[in-house]
Amino acid sequence: MGAAGVPGVLVSQACSTSAFAVYQGGMGVETGLFGNGWCLLADRCSNGPHASWPNPNGPGGQVISEDWVMDNFGKDPWAGGAMIQTAENVSRESGVTRAECDAITLRRQEQYEASLADDRAFQKRYMFRSKCRSRRRRRSPSPRTRGSSLDERGAGGPAPRPSGRRAHVRNADPPGDGNCGVCVTTREKAKELSADPKVEIRLVSFGFARTKKAFMAAAVAPSAQMALANAGIKASDLAVVTTHNPFAANDIVMAKAMGLDANAMNNFGSSLIYGHPQAPTGARAMIEGIEEAAIKGGGYVLYSGCAAGDTAASIVLKVG
Repeated sequence: MGAAGVPGVLVSQACSTSAFAVYQGGMGVETGLFGNGWCLLADRCSNGPHASWPNPNGPGGQVISEDWVMDNFGKDPWAGGAMIQTAENVSRESGVTRAECDAITLRRQEQYEASLADDRAFQKRYMFRSKCRSRRRRRSPSPRTRGSSLDERGAGGPAPRPSGRRAHVRNADPPGDGNCGVCVTTREKAKELSADPKVEIRLVSFGFARTKKAFMAAAVAPSAQMALANAGIKASDLAVVTTHNPFAANDIVMAKAMGLDANAMNNFGSSLIYGHPQAPTGARAMIEGIEEAAIKGGGYVLYSGCAAGDTAASIVLKVG
């Protein structure tokens, strides 16, 4: 509606949707197919569709029902296990402890709070309040606050059984909602549209990886390494690293594999804290990485994130 004559390309890659959308937008500009691409990412996971319909042939006439969000979180149709189990599998194989996961979760909370300082000065660099008509006032839920220890977080569901697991609800992200847009265009058009033409942002490379079934977090590092190789740079050349981290173990395993400091990634927040809308979550992380690099005076930005049970995608950007 309202976009007559404008073609739209649908890209759906679970939590890698934003990485694929930006990559395809850049590829279209590079080949001359697109002149000015607008990547629109939107998702609602906090209260997804709950569908049910009659089933007269069922035992006792029991209805057929689906919960589109939680059914997929609870059982990957390819690997057959829950998403949180993939984090547990990788943690055990990589020797990641529960204490490490809990510590990095609290670190991510501190980093998110840095983005709220000075009346959300950092977030106001790229985020604006949406306007919508409603007959009643609605309040958006705030990101879950963890306090000084994970035991202070209160209710959040029981930890997975059996006990002693590394991955649990207290070091995993909550389902969330979000909308995000990224414009991918030529250098000339970007300067025309930009609020600050002196800050150039270039899409440099893309990487994608797949690991063995139900080892999702293990795919992040190889996807990042592919993106770095395609960019012709090393991890030590990076100014900023942001990630989509549905589980704390993701960042720990990636950092160990690539020689990064896990505590220096996601310096202004991540989906582990502010929630997990699948399509826009990576785009927000990319934008926050761009803004952080701009504050630092420029440099390479790496965004990496896992998706769908055993895959991951990464993008390298250059600011300045």
